[in-house]
Amino acid sequence: MTVNPEPEALDLAGALPEVTRAELSALHARLAENADAAGVLDVAYRTLDTPAGSLLLAATRSGLVRVAYRIEGHDQVLEALASRVSPRILQAPGRLDAAAREIDEYFAGRRRSFDLPLDFRLCTAFRRKVLRHLPGIGYGHTASYATVAAAVGAPRAVRAVGTACATNPLPLVVPCHRVIRSDGQPGGYLGGPATKRLLLDLEAA
Repeated sequence: MTVNPEPEALDLAGALPEVTRAELSALHARLAENADAAGVLDVAYRTLDTPAGSLLLAATRSGLVRVAYRIEGHDQVLEALASRVSPRILQAPGRLDAAAREIDEYFAGRRRSFDLPLDFRLCTAFRRKVLRHLPGIGYGHTASYATVAAAVGAPRAVRAVGTACATNPLPLVVPCHRVIRSDGQPGGYLGGPATKRLLLDLEAA
């Protein structure tokens, strides 16, 4: 008795029309636009290449909520945003166009301050108070942690000011890199010491 071999599996992949990268990108952009228009896009994000490396930018409808250096782990940052803000998160560059443009202008030396709506929901009340003070440290200038503590009405809270800077969810845009140690040394930075020096040198040029 002869047994016929099983028929070969149907090659469905070969039967499907080929989709180009550009078409997939356009489809994704349309999905993001529709989600935003429907009010179901709580957190939009994109990445941006800069002299300080790749930055992750994320925004809610209220404003820019997160700027993250690659050293922080972009995937981990997105997971934290999904947990702390909303799981309705999508790569949707359009909402971040203004932020990306202003950051590009900053690194090109054409911008000294940022004019963006900011969402401080990731900060506690005291840390938010510290961070709101930092843009008052002018471009090209620095202030010590002790000076900032005194300025926000908590002169004994030098360590807490350091923690606020170290956990700043909006580095670069909220210039915690301008806060240095009392001995003139740069001190720590979320993006790493080399990045802090890069920003301070850029502003001093």
